[in-house]
Amino acid sequence: MELTINGQQQRLDAEGDTPLLWVLRDDLGMTGTKYGCGVAQCGACSVLVDGTVMRSCVTPLEAVAGRQITTIEAVEKDPVGSRVVEAWVKHQVAQCGYCQSGQVMAATSLLKQSAHPKDDEIEAAMTNLCRCGTYNAIKAAVRDVASQGGKA
Repeated sequence: MELTINGQQQRLDAEGDTPLLWVLRDDLGMTGTKYGCGVAQCGACSVLVDGTVMRSCVTPLEAVAGRQITTIEAVEKDPVGSRVVEAWVKHQVAQCGYCQSGQVMAATSLLKQSAHPKDDEIEAAMTNLCRCGTYNAIKAAVRDVASQGGKA
């Protein structure tokens, strides 16, 4: 099977029903995408597929064949993703940091779809769980990017 991950073609020897997360972490060594719950609830495993956030722990490879997959390792190559990372640093969002790659991916997806999301849109899009409770800082960082005109 061939997948396009972070702009590069990857030839994989894996079954089509293998979750994308395991290929990213175990086969390709891209450990920025985290395993959290395994049932698409926490969001630690979030990646972008054609610019839309998806939970890689429950996404089979066959569902993403022929699509553009972006992981946290390449999010800064995207102008919106780069601004999100800058805002995360500026607002000191990360505490333990475990969930933050998924949070950045969710925020990037939101801001690519809506340059100036309202608070209710931010809350609806930012559903990833954070054990440290950095939700206020996350919202502030998303608002900061939105104030600069989120979309690229």
